[in-house]
Amino acid sequence: MSNLAVNVDHVATLREARKTSYPDPVTAAMLAELAGADGIVVHLREDARHIQKRDVRILRDMVQTRLILEMAATDQMLKFAMDIIPDFVTLVPEKREELTTEEGLNLIFNKDKIKYAIENLKSAAIPVSIFIDAEKDQVEIAKEIGADAIEIHTGRFCDAESEEDAIDAFQKVMDVATYAKKLKLSVNAGHGLCYKSIKAFKGKNLIDEFSIGHSIISRAVLVGMEKAVSEMKEVIKEL
Repeated sequence: MSNLAVNVDHVATLREARKTSYPDPVTAAMLAELAGADGIVVHLREDARHIQKRDVRILRDMVQTRLILEMAATDQMLKFAMDIIPDFVTLVPEKREELTTEEGLNLIFNKDKIKYAIENLKSAAIPVSIFIDAEKDQVEIAKEIGADAIEIHTGRFCDAESEEDAIDAFQKVMDVATYAKKLKLSVNAGHGLCYKSIKAFKGKNLIDEFSIGHSIISRAVLVGMEKAVSEMKEVIKEL
């Protein structure tokens, strides 16, 4: 069975909209774990638009499963990660103007920078994944520069405007996942996945962990965090 890592960024988005002390992403993370989450994901952005360093530090003390830190490969973020020692780091691209992460890291153009980041993180015994688009050449470079895992960007599949485009995008995800497994990389998947779209993975048995945030938090607004997470866990069990 694939693991479920719950991203609680959007709880912090609600908090920061009014600059209040609530809702607290730390509390949301604890409820997610109680409901069966296998890990907690937070993306600490350079502009700190939602998750704050304070949140990550408290989560480091509180999370009982695995704390997965998404971050850009900058010197500032490397220093912070090596200070708190998360259980896992996922290196992601970052643009100030984007609403959410729009694409995977391009390792062809950023190979040396990402390799440097991986070497530093692994010197602190922090396993590293790289968020990439569903392209085999990106997988090859990820393996070459020492990544432990990849996370395949599923946004193109989830946001496809036609069934034909969705089928094509999903097949690319599966092809890349298969290739990464052959290279002995762990394979995670995330971005845009919801209670419906994740069902496409039924019977594929290639994804080690799904990273899901927006759809779970949106559901939690209506039914509560524990129910929203447990419902997603049940969907994953049936894959």
